[in-house]
Amino acid sequence: MTIEEIYQRFKNSNKVCTDTRKIEKYDLFFALKGDNFNGNKFAKQAVEAGANYAIIDEAEFDFGPQCILVENVLETLQKLATHHRRQFDIPVIGLTGSNGKTTNKELLKAVLAKKYKVHATAGNLNNHIGVPLTLLSMPEDTEMAVIEMGANHQKEIELLSSIAEPTHGFITNIGKSHLEGFGGVEGIRKGKGELYDYLKANEAYAFVNETNETLLEMVKEKQMMLTIYYGKDEFALRMSAESPEVKFIEPENGIEYTCHISGAYNFENMQTAFSIGRFFNVPVQDAAEAIAAYSPQNNRSQKIEQGSNTIFLDAYNANPSSMEASVKNFMALETEKSKVVILGDMFELGEATEEEHEKLGALLATGRFSTVVLFGEHMKSALQHLPLAFYFTDKFSLHNWLWDKAFSNTAFLIKGSRGVGLETTLKFIGDGHTAK
Repeated sequence: MTIEEIYQRFKNSNKVCTDTRKIEKYDLFFALKGDNFNGNKFAKQAVEAGANYAIIDEAEFDFGPQCILVENVLETLQKLATHHRRQFDIPVIGLTGSNGKTTNKELLKAVLAKKYKVHATAGNLNNHIGVPLTLLSMPEDTEMAVIEMGANHQKEIELLSSIAEPTHGFITNIGKSHLEGFGGVEGIRKGKGELYDYLKANEAYAFVNETNETLLEMVKEKQMMLTIYYGKDEFALRMSAESPEVKFIEPENGIEYTCHISGAYNFENMQTAFSIGRFFNVPVQDAAEAIAAYSPQNNRSQKIEQGSNTIFLDAYNANPSSMEASVKNFMALETEKSKVVILGDMFELGEATEEEHEKLGALLATGRFSTVVLFGEHMKSALQHLPLAFYFTDKFSLHNWLWDKAFSNTAFLIKGSRGVGLETTLKFIGDGHTAK
């Protein structure tokens, strides 16, 4: 069966689904396979649960006319997504980078939504499965699309770009994320730069923050032609205060706005959303209001008031670049409260694991914190610079220690990789144990 024929069945279906536990009536089920599961085994169950059709790639699980046998289910999903994307003659903005992808996506979505019907990546669906699912959930009335693309090895952004076919794109930054998979910082630069390669080869536009020297060098090296620079021009936002909340002044009316998002390092993300919105003719005041109103969720750059304590929670993920930015921002925080940092392991650093955790310890040693708390096996390397730090390798001990301390009138920075899940510490931090 051709992609065009499968697409007709897709058009007559409710939505695409890859999980039989979430099947709804008239869905189109794709029997994906992984290391520990085989969706083909659940194809019949999916149809019995209400799916119109099941797409499979193992003939032994073919149970009749509601089964569509293809050579490879994943590749069919990806090709179907591209076919659906090609039905839209609209701007499709692809974005990648080491840090801030989801924050950039959410800010840009908020800005563009002031003028357009915007479809954007939901949550963190930014990989070889998530990008196709994002595209296939794009409604017919979509006027703009924002597609987040993540990667932990080279050639992944190349693949995702070929699926999403962006008309515009940008890289947030180049940092020390997924060092193990990319093979070092140069590998990261090359891997993320695959978005620029696609944009150049397909005569699409690249938005480039000219305050970022690395991105400017990459654009020059690749001899990019269709580039739109922002960040230093007279229409750029100006940051008026960076601690504890970021404040900025929009250029047209000189109005100052206070943001809900914490961290001066997020100003570059705000600048990107504002500038791209301006390029697409979103009114300046509307764009500024959208940025100021954005309130981060899902453990990303959140500021939480809990009793007399202020918590800066950025526990969704961590790498050396984002960890350094968060710690330095917390150092610069002017407050009468005591300062406590609770930091967890950074993963996927390969041979650089010990060195990068030691560097973090050296950075922490320069800060004036009342208490430093480290969690995880890798954080042991940071201890040589922090003889007075509290060190834990199990959550039970960490939680009990926080509970016993009964912190009050304290500012916290909580950050670690996703696998560490340091957001669990929140309910053990409070005045007189009121938070539990």
